Amino acid sequence: MGCGRVGAELTVQLSTTGHSVAVIDKRPDAFDRLPPGFDAKKVVGIGFDREVLEEAGIQEADAFIAVSNGDNSNIVSARIAREHYKVPRVVARIYDPKRAEIYERLNIPTVATVRWAAKQIQFLLHHGKEEMRDTIAGGSLLIVQVPVPEHLAGRKIGEITSEGKIEVIGVDRGGSGFIPVPDSTFQEGDIAHAIVHKDSLAELETLLEPMAE
Repeated sequence: MGCGRVGAELTVQLSTTGHSVAVIDKRPDAFDRLPPGFDAKKVVGIGFDREVLEEAGIQEADAFIAVSNGDNSNIVSARIAREHYKVPRVVARIYDPKRAEIYERLNIPTVATVRWAAKQIQFLLHHGKEEMRDTIAGGSLLIVQVPVPEHLAGRKIGEITSEGKIEVIGVDRGGSGFIPVPDSTFQEGDIAHAIVHKDSLAELETLLEPMAE
């Protein structure tokens, strides 16, 4: 929902990687942001109107992204997608950081209105339960919470570190946490907390994937 800069960018990126995408916006001219001849389902209407959502295909959707220019519209539509249509993955963008707690209580991951929001949203869509936290260090770094994949159990934590780009700074395990040392290893069920440079989110995704045999 929302075909502004971020919504248009996500529509194109997801479509070109093989996903079927529908985009909703209340302004018909918003779709001019899409490339000429780009084939995507475009629906004109209010993004929290159920008839509009159903026209866009929300009943069969694997994910819903609310990136309009209004926090109220985003939270209402995200709640409808999550609670009424039971969409498995719902992500919303916020402008007012004070409202982040509202989304967290609703179990809806959020991203701030930053210029690399599309990258953050794609990361959330692929990993499901992660939450992007506040940016730090002048907006160049992100603190990311990542459930550790099962295939990394028993592997050294340093294996998902990239010098100057990605650093695991803490691990939650069974209700307690610790700061890793060079010989620390992951266990099943761990939650890793990492500092990631904004341009290295794709590299983090690669490090979390199983190695090819």
